[in-house]
Amino acid sequence: MLVLNDVARQYNNKAAVSAVSLTVDRGSFVGVIGRSGAGKSTLLRMINRLVDPTAGTIAFDDIDVTRLSGKALRDWRARCAMIFQQFNLVGRLDVLTNVLMGRLNKVSTPRALLRLWSEEDRAIALSALEQFDIAGLAAQRADSLSGGQQQRVAIARALVQEPDVILADEPIASLDPRNTKVVMDALLRINKHYGITVMCNLHSLELARGYCDRLIGMSAGRVVFDGAPELLTDDVARGLYGLEADDVIETAPVAKPELSPGDAVAVAL
Repeated sequence: MLVLNDVARQYNNKAAVSAVSLTVDRGSFVGVIGRSGAGKSTLLRMINRLVDPTAGTIAFDDIDVTRLSGKALRDWRARCAMIFQQFNLVGRLDVLTNVLMGRLNKVSTPRALLRLWSEEDRAIALSALEQFDIAGLAAQRADSLSGGQQQRVAIARALVQEPDVILADEPIASLDPRNTKVVMDALLRINKHYGITVMCNLHSLELARGYCDRLIGMSAGRVVFDGAPELLTDDVARGLYGLEADDVIETAPVAKPELSPGDAVAVAL
């Protein structure tokens, strides 16, 4: 269980996040929504400790995340994987090597620097690529792939970390509708088949309603809505988004895909 207690972050005396208290159950799929500048990205980055809170505590089970440093912090970041809007791949390296970077916390530093990956690590990485239908791209340079393919590589890299939590920061912001569905379906499969907690910042309200079990609405750094997707009516959303409401409230609902066990290829973690 992930617990945030009065977490805050200030930049130059301006509050990016203020007094956020949340409890996130294991295995849930949580959408974090709100207008630009609401504090969504800062919230996720504090959970991963890419940004340090200026107040409050973050805990995962019996671990005080806010106090971690050194190897313990690196271990936490392996358990709490990040997926970014701009993929954060090493473009000149091949796809398989980019995915294997997710195994860095499992191997010694000399072996990682020399790229001396074990057969087990390679098998895990290839299995992850197979799950997202891109194993055939394993030898290609990452920067030769489309945006949707690169994001699937980034998700595969996160999966091979063997995480308890995946934090996705606007993962579909730069993708077309087809690749948006592919990426969101991939995150949903990870959540449902492996029980990995997913927290995902989303701009589209209908995508959030269609894929998430719970929505957290933020405004001016504070949580102003926390509940099931069906409780977030258009009237509530208009209050949350203000002038941006027409951009995020779409007329056609997005149906959550029905998943069966055969939809996912098992990854040998």
